[in-house]
Amino acid sequence: MRNRGFEIAKGWENKGINLPVRKTKRAAAYDIESAEDTVIPAFRPGIKPTLIPTGLKAYCADDEWYICASRSSGPKKGLLMPHGLGVIDSDYYENENNDGHFFFQYYNTTDKDIIIKKGETIGQVIFLKYLLVDNDHAEGVRKGGFGSTDK
Repeated sequence: MRNRGFEIAKGWENKGINLPVRKTKRAAAYDIESAEDTVIPAFRPGIKPTLIPTGLKAYCADDEWYICASRSSGPKKGLLMPHGLGVIDSDYYENENNDGHFFFQYYNTTDKDIIIKKGETIGQVIFLKYLLVDNDHAEGVRKGGFGSTDK
């Protein structure tokens, strides 16, 4: 029985994507690498965050979700996630729009472009359980991929 894990997303199968690993036996997070070279432009007003592809999708139980979080070295390099972390629901896996391919979003707060190389660790993923309130009656079904919940 499968509980949770990572797979290569459709379209990324032959691009040398490494499945995430924890670096130590007590680490809570799995290190995630960039799937391709990406330039994160220097910040200026009105700029949108840069999406860095991972080439990965992740599956987990219905009552679980996962966080895409910055590495502790990110802010020292000038990289900040726009929401502090990314929340990804279990039903994002294999969605019809992008197969569940998850990305990391970053702003570059420096005055120079930052180049992320393919294979460079860009963040980490942590799997968690969630709880429901007594009067929860959600019945909606995900229809799309990234940012589709509020459409």
